[in-house]
Amino acid sequence: MARCYCRWRRVLICVCSPCICLILLFLYAGIMVCMDMNTKAQQMSSTIRSLENEHFVAWGSFKNKSFAPLPKTFWKLDEEAFWNRLQVTVDRHFNPILKPPKIEMGIRNNAFYDSLLRLSFSEVIDLENMRKKIEQLPRQMQDFVGHMKQRNYPVIIQPADSTCGAGAADEKEPPLLLLAIKSTELNLQNRQAIRQTWGQVGWVGTHRKNSHRRQEVGGYIRRVFLIGKENPQGSGMDASELLQMEGQYYGDIVQWDFSDTFFNLSLKDVHFWSWFSSRCSQTRFVFKGDDDVFVNLPNMIAYLHEQLEKPHAEQTMNEFMVGDVIGAAFPNRLCQSKYFVPDSFYKGLYPTYAGGGGVVYSGQLAKRLHDVSRRVHLFPIDDVFVGMCMARLNASPIHHPAFLTFDFPKMEEAEPCAYHTILLVHKRSPTQLIELWDNVSRTRNQCWNVPLRVSDQKVNASKV
Repeated sequence: MARCYCRWRRVLICVCSPCICLILLFLYAGIMVCMDMNTKAQQMSSTIRSLENEHFVAWGSFKNKSFAPLPKTFWKLDEEAFWNRLQVTVDRHFNPILKPPKIEMGIRNNAFYDSLLRLSFSEVIDLENMRKKIEQLPRQMQDFVGHMKQRNYPVIIQPADSTCGAGAADEKEPPLLLLAIKSTELNLQNRQAIRQTWGQVGWVGTHRKNSHRRQEVGGYIRRVFLIGKENPQGSGMDASELLQMEGQYYGDIVQWDFSDTFFNLSLKDVHFWSWFSSRCSQTRFVFKGDDDVFVNLPNMIAYLHEQLEKPHAEQTMNEFMVGDVIGAAFPNRLCQSKYFVPDSFYKGLYPTYAGGGGVVYSGQLAKRLHDVSRRVHLFPIDDVFVGMCMARLNASPIHHPAFLTFDFPKMEEAEPCAYHTILLVHKRSPTQLIELWDNVSRTRNQCWNVPLRVSDQKVNASKV
């Protein structure tokens, strides 16, 4: 009996052992396959998150938890309008139905986007009817179209030692604010007035406004002027050598080698975002504005501290932009206007955008704008171009009544503490800047607790 039992045990062992090994092998293989699939899923998820700036936006109006609403006619598929046709060609490349996302999408670089934009330009410009439409555009628009596929220009002047503008010395914490001011070679008086008044750099302290007591706040401020290349024949003088000396003395000039025209202001945006991303990674906020605005810098510092102390501020900063917001604006069709954009070039409404006289956004958003702008064709109105990039990020600027890009309403400016209620007003001459700064400094104690403007007293009208 014992011998029989041993014999059967040997038989079972001989038969079952291979089966058990085979089962274990299948289990091991299954576990490895599942782990590999999970790893790939995580990689895909990570890639998709890293490409959040590069999602596809379908035509039409929609609103859900993931996407912001867009006007029905924005980015309209129109076979007749040149810019629309260009952008549609680029957008199709990011359509997840036509081109499903791949892991390789995460390694895109500048060369990829440059190639894509040029390819779309070639496809559209080769159409006979489109060439005829371009020939009928105004001269200024023809010049813009002729150069819009070129968007990489070398730097001529910039601050030394890889610093992010003037004011880098003796900083004990990351800069709170970079003042990035659009200027031109010949606007030396404007720059000097800003340096002497609201454009000061280094540590700037102020008091937060509240109903009980003064609370001291402050931050390190840096400054840089954004400048293109002046045409000596058009201006009657060559100011390039003077600008070189100015840049060496103040350390706050960044100049690129493209023509400094109104339609090229969007080039200043894309070049500034690139420059900022490589040099200013620690800066919390950017003020980007014209060199003929007055900024109440103490109010601005106090306001930014309030934003940083709000709940979930870190998440909010990912898309934070505030200014004088204009929504559902129509392109200007008056050929006498410098904002004139014919319907043969663009059709549809403009996206929501902040007036370019002055706007504030986070450093995080500046880097995201740099990334997403590489897949948006240049547009001749820089405010609108920034709005287009924001729409591609599913982000919207915040409107604040203290940004007066269209000046004070009637009679309000005459009030004693009027300039203590604002963050910005446009436009002011160099002489006016100096006078206003002196007045604001003298009346700071008597007006310290005056709140910022909280409502608009007039209806915003689009300037474009």
